[in-house]
Amino acid sequence: MQHQHPVASASAGGVSLAEAFASRLRRGENVRATLEVDLDARLRFAAGGLQLTDQRLLSLEPAEDGAGALVEREWPLTPALRLALSDHAGLGQLELVDDRGRLAQWRFTMKVNLQAQRFQDAFNRRDEPAQTQDAEPELCPSCQAVLPEDSEECPSCARELHTPPSTWVLLRLWRFARPYRGQLLLGFLLMLGATGATLVSPYLTMPLMDDVLIPFQQGKQIDTGLVALYLGGLLGAAIVSWILGWAKTYILALVSERIAADLRTATFDHLLGLSLEYFGSKRTGDLMSRIGSETDRISVFLSLHALDFITDCLMLLMITVILFSNNAWLALATLVPLPFIAWLIHLVRDKLRTGFEKIDRVWGEVTSVLADTIPGIRVVKAFAQERREAERFRSANKHNLLVNDRLNKTWSLFTPSVSLLTEIGLLVVWAFGIWLIAHSQITVGTLTAFLAYIGRFYGRLDSMSRIVSVTQKAASGAKRIFDILDHHSNVPEPAQPVRLEKVRGGLTLQDIGFRYGNRTVIRDLNLEIQPGEMIGLVGHSGSGKSTMVNLICRFYDVTEGAIKLDGVDLRRFSLADYRRHIGLVLQEPFLFFGTIAENIAYGKPDATREEIVAAARAAHAHEFILRLPQGYDSLVGERGQGLSGGERQRISIARALLIDPRILIMDEATSAVDTETEKEIQKALDNLVRGRTTIAIAHRLSTLRKADRLVVMDRGEIVEVGPHDELIAKQGAYWRLWEAQARRVDAEEQDSVVVVAPNVNVHTATQA
Repeated sequence: MQHQHPVASASAGGVSLAEAFASRLRRGENVRATLEVDLDARLRFAAGGLQLTDQRLLSLEPAEDGAGALVEREWPLTPALRLALSDHAGLGQLELVDDRGRLAQWRFTMKVNLQAQRFQDAFNRRDEPAQTQDAEPELCPSCQAVLPEDSEECPSCARELHTPPSTWVLLRLWRFARPYRGQLLLGFLLMLGATGATLVSPYLTMPLMDDVLIPFQQGKQIDTGLVALYLGGLLGAAIVSWILGWAKTYILALVSERIAADLRTATFDHLLGLSLEYFGSKRTGDLMSRIGSETDRISVFLSLHALDFITDCLMLLMITVILFSNNAWLALATLVPLPFIAWLIHLVRDKLRTGFEKIDRVWGEVTSVLADTIPGIRVVKAFAQERREAERFRSANKHNLLVNDRLNKTWSLFTPSVSLLTEIGLLVVWAFGIWLIAHSQITVGTLTAFLAYIGRFYGRLDSMSRIVSVTQKAASGAKRIFDILDHHSNVPEPAQPVRLEKVRGGLTLQDIGFRYGNRTVIRDLNLEIQPGEMIGLVGHSGSGKSTMVNLICRFYDVTEGAIKLDGVDLRRFSLADYRRHIGLVLQEPFLFFGTIAENIAYGKPDATREEIVAAARAAHAHEFILRLPQGYDSLVGERGQGLSGGERQRISIARALLIDPRILIMDEATSAVDTETEKEIQKALDNLVRGRTTIAIAHRLSTLRKADRLVVMDRGEIVEVGPHDELIAKQGAYWRLWEAQARRVDAEEQDSVVVVAPNVNVHTATQA
């Protein structure tokens, strides 16, 4: 049977891939699965695809001439057909094979990998009756969770972004308020006293009106003693209210600032304990906004708005009691607007809650643009992208403005509506009060006192309605902070850690495997590293070298197997205790803003100046440090921008030397420097390597000649292990890498040959 049927070009521009597939379906043919790939045979971006039906496998591929046409191929579904999926160096590949060999292959980027896995699964189940096959579930491309029906959002990943914050989340702040419960109780008692004192003055206006002013209008003399008593009571109540109000505001403000400070500290401490995987999915600006802006917002809410809200509640409760004790019918008339205000609050609460949470996320986008651009300003200017970055910020800022405008439409209608209802309530009280006076059921003084109380009642009611906004803002901020605090590291600390008394440095990698999401990076890897041995890791980009180093540092945990230090699983050690014995020298060394000495002593803050100098000497950094204006006390700019790449690298080597680690890991430590600087760094590395278990990654294979063994990796597996000379003699994977690199070096040397000709200026001949 013929397995491949080339067909003439069959797609014109403007026809989608789905339409092209649909036009080729036969009568009665049912589609099982479809896959769209994004690369052609020459690894150029181009649209193509596969479709599995109940009769055949159909392929539409871009024509090799690049004219935009699609070429159709098809294979009948026979038992011998197999579909193999693999990935390497960031590219995925599907191969169609049978007993005679490979029939076809398709390439794609890793964003298509999940769909390719699902297509392969459908192909493997092609013999099952269509009606018995379960509906293929939609999966989240990030966490692989099954998506709900008719939904494109993952419940797990989108929970943090789209779950509306509940006001009840503010109650979780009690965890941070508990240590200050004594001060909070004192503040509450002071608040109670201050609120009670403010209610004295309206109560005194009633006898002042009925016993002094109205009798005077009727011709009686004013009792000056009685007037002095009432006015003295009003003054005394005002002074007491001021003193108590000042004391409670001061105490509660202090407490709220400490609660916010503790919240910031706890959030940052927890953030530092999370694994690298968490930071890989978050933006720096967003995290900075959460720890900074959100805690400030919570502090303001606790010190001002929550305090005002509690005061308002106490005031309303006390006024209600006073009003009902004077005249129950007039008090009931006072409460007429309350049901309507409550209905309004319920109506806008959900809109405000989701709106403020969205504003927080959009503001995180604005700060993220700043966090991206300012540290990378050198790259921005080098590529003349100032206008582009300004446009990015303008776009994010415009989005922030639109979201705020949308919410303000709701809020601007809500506040005046509450004010209107309170004014209507005041008119109802006036009308009903005049009717009661006309029927001699209350006095003018009673109505005057009622109006004074009602003014405060409605004022507090209006204030309470406004707190809906700030409460939802605080709830939104608290939710974003607790989203961090509720996140658990996928590199957990052991419940009963094993103490590291004396580290010899022997490492055992036993059947380890690791996956990034749905992509397998390391599989079935075994390696024994002896104490004091130097291992060189080599291989193509994407072969798993850096991943292996990350697993040894326990930045991630293996998904299969175990890594052991001196025979003990790494997961049994405390993270800080274990990493204290690891020295890390990276390709791009990171220096903190501070002095040279502070950066060298970062891993050992209590190091003496003599120890710092000794480490710098061993790293061949002492000489250039002394040439700096303040020597070891010279400030380096943010990320060490005031130093050259080689100088930063030698400081990082000195930093690793100072902690005297038993295990040393070097990741491309000399790849980004010139030849002379490399020699200086290599001398420093020789001092660093001596007597330590060393794992070195290098693309420049000549730098690994001193390694005891070379480990050659390919597609997450070890393909060769041995000394340099032995691997060269085998002429295997390492030999091919060596030869390819040697040819590249020769070509680079030939590209810069200096030619001198008679009567011709010296120039560089560049090969075509």
